[in-house]
Amino acid sequence: MSESILKEKSFLFAIKIVKLFKHLNLNQREFVLSKQLLRSGTSVGAMVREAKNSESKADFQHKLGIAQKECDESIYWIELLRRTDYITEIELVSYRKEANELLRMIRSSILTSKSNSHK
Repeated sequence: MSESILKEKSFLFAIKIVKLFKHLNLNQREFVLSKQLLRSGTSVGAMVREAKNSESKADFQHKLGIAQKECDESIYWIELLRRTDYITEIELVSYRKEANELLRMIRSSILTSKSNSHK
């Protein structure tokens, strides 16, 4: 897995989350849930970037572990926004699909790093 692909996908996910946040604030007048999603959704890419500049394999794995948690938290907020009728089912499916893809990529990177550490 190329780190640059993960870096790009997590950055694009953050952009979509920022746009959703702006939409929810301006059009839906929703400020609490969207703020939580903004924090977790943009944190994924930030932690991926931090992992790229990590000081050790353990630090790399730790940073990606945080990115993994933030990505899973983002899925929670997206699902909650759907259940409270702030986003549509189509939006839920789209955001969740992208977040799940990121989650799989992050997990794969962590497992690959751990496997390479034991060699």
